[in-house]
Amino acid sequence: MSFYEWGDYVSIGEKRRQVQQTLTKLMKQGQSVAPVTIDGRKIAKSFWGHSWCSNLERYSDYEYRLPRGRSYVRNGFVVDLQIAKGEITARVSGSDLYNVKVSIAPVTAARWKAICRDCAGTIDSLVELLQGRLAKGVMDRVCREGDGLFPSPKEIKLACSCPDWADMCKHVAAALYGVGARLDEKPQLLFVLRDVDENELLASTGQDLALTRAARSAAKVLDDTDVAALFGLEMVETANSDTPHADLPPSGPPTAQDLARKQKDAGRNEGTGGKEKLATRTKFQT
Repeated sequence: MSFYEWGDYVSIGEKRRQVQQTLTKLMKQGQSVAPVTIDGRKIAKSFWGHSWCSNLERYSDYEYRLPRGRSYVRNGFVVDLQIAKGEITARVSGSDLYNVKVSIAPVTAARWKAICRDCAGTIDSLVELLQGRLAKGVMDRVCREGDGLFPSPKEIKLACSCPDWADMCKHVAAALYGVGARLDEKPQLLFVLRDVDENELLASTGQDLALTRAARSAAKVLDDTDVAALFGLEMVETANSDTPHADLPPSGPPTAQDLARKQKDAGRNEGTGGKEKLATRTKFQT
């Protein structure tokens, strides 16, 4: 059959049966396969999966080929899909089993730094990030066309072993949609694909929170001058002051000499007091 001739019609049910046969054969050969399975009509349900698919559909370069890819991935024709650093590889069942390779350029250091800076202080945890529970401003920033996390057509190179001359054949389109479905299960694969570390989106947040907590803790500890100002008290200098106080008693229990000295001082004070009282009486009598 020539490429320009129509082949015999094969029903969807028969194609699905052929896919299962292909999977069984590959597994018997000891090959590790990761087929894309879609539950229902919706390809992606999570924030990351849906955003990946929406990013593909925003570009006119792909709009004529993507619909056939949606049909292929929904019917389970993506027999195997692997996502690695800067690369997507897939095997898609059609009239034959075709090999797909999609190369994705890594996010530049400056671009990733800008994304992290713009998102700093807004993402509380890695779980929150991967589940896509983000503020709208963060979501818009990450998905922004041109300088967000998702690739543009100029950052994507497509290849397929099928005889279709178009770069975006239905097998490539199916594989790309399969990525959206796979991100529902493992959203961290997007960061692997773009060669960035998702934890860096949290680094600035953690630092900001630590500084905030430290400031709050420090604010709870008042020194003597703060307490004095707060309650209007005149605080007594502590024993650790640079100028020692002569009237402060020595530390430790009193010795016998201390007790004797105290008795002597008491007697002297008593005698002095008696003389003062006598002088006072004499003054008033004269």
